[in-house]
Amino acid sequence: MDLSNLLQLGASAILHNSDQATNGLDSNELVSALGGLLGGEGSLNLGAILSKMQQSGLGDIAASWLGKGANAPISPEAVTDLIGSDQLAAFASRFGLSTESAKTAVASALPEMVDKASPDGSPLESILGNIGELGGLAGMVNKLF
Repeated sequence: MDLSNLLQLGASAILHNSDQATNGLDSNELVSALGGLLGGEGSLNLGAILSKMQQSGLGDIAASWLGKGANAPISPEAVTDLIGSDQLAAFASRFGLSTESAKTAVASALPEMVDKASPDGSPLESILGNIGELGGLAGMVNKLF
């Protein structure tokens, strides 16, 4: 799955989560905002996010996203620690959301995006080149298992 598909998957997770405030947002705007929030122009820094999760005691959650089976949820509060309150506030402002809705939105997108970046529990080599900073994902998998 390439970068564009991962961002679209994240946007879809946000549009279909339980928070009514995010259900009517523009999908293309969400794709753009997620790209900026989780990495920057042309890349996703999921490796750094997974590394922060490991360091913050959330390694079991990260492992569930990378492994086979169900994805464990991440709390909106943990998303703040991973992404940063300033970046989440900017994301919320961009869409006219509360900070809580922004945290919930990202919390619904992250598990799906990481899971699809690592189908069947192993990161795809082809995706590593397409997602820039995701290169740290391979090392992260080794640390978690």
